[in-house]
Amino acid sequence: MEFLPAQAWLPLALLVFLAGFVDSIAGGGGLITLPAYLAYGLPPSLLLGTNKLSSCLGTAVAAAKFLKEMRFRGDFLFILVMLAAGGSFLGAKAISMVPPELIRYLLIILLPPVALFLAARKSFGLADTSRAHSEGALLGRSGAISFGVSFYDGLLGPGTGTFLAVAFARLCGFDLLRSTALAKLLNLVSNAAALAAFLYFGMVDVRLGLAMGAAGMAGNYAGSHVALKKGAWVIRPMLFTVSAGLLLKIAWDMLR
Repeated sequence: MEFLPAQAWLPLALLVFLAGFVDSIAGGGGLITLPAYLAYGLPPSLLLGTNKLSSCLGTAVAAAKFLKEMRFRGDFLFILVMLAAGGSFLGAKAISMVPPELIRYLLIILLPPVALFLAARKSFGLADTSRAHSEGALLGRSGAISFGVSFYDGLLGPGTGTFLAVAFARLCGFDLLRSTALAKLLNLVSNAAALAAFLYFGMVDVRLGLAMGAAGMAGNYAGSHVALKKGAWVIRPMLFTVSAGLLLKIAWDMLR
């Protein structure tokens, strides 16, 4: 790869490792990886596709580790996966019809309440109250979240994992560990659908994506291990930090 000398891979790999660590706990790894790839010379035409490849590999590790510990029924997961795939596909198709600036303005409205809620509710996500809902109601709520947030992911994307985790905890009553496990799985499905399109159109540097994917896998493994050990006590403040960081980045991009 001519634009990125081999000796520059190590600092980039460290940034991708950090992104994987953060992303496995609270989402938002793209806030680190996208600027990092640009800073190290990756052409914009290959940016999103290469980032999807490395992030998919890392997210797969986190999803597997979380789901191994947080068991869900197979039919429940299958329905959510299908809805997430459909939502992401339709969101990607709708991108030409919805001005991205409109979505950014909506995020400016939605993110502050999310961040303030996480800061104020110190007990948020500590207990699993999902059994208060009937099986049908829980599936309906989870399905709506899967489809709706994945539609947003296909449309724009930033903060998808964070929105999924908070929504599953707030609307379905799952504790933050189970919410994060579901978020990782559905985020992986949505990212994989987008990656397939990027690969088809030749918009991926496969060699760099695989190399950085190894760093992302290590970061995701370490982050998910910390999350499983510390639970909501580490996930909740990380979600708040990522929400605030995402808000600041979007505001900065709009003001430039």
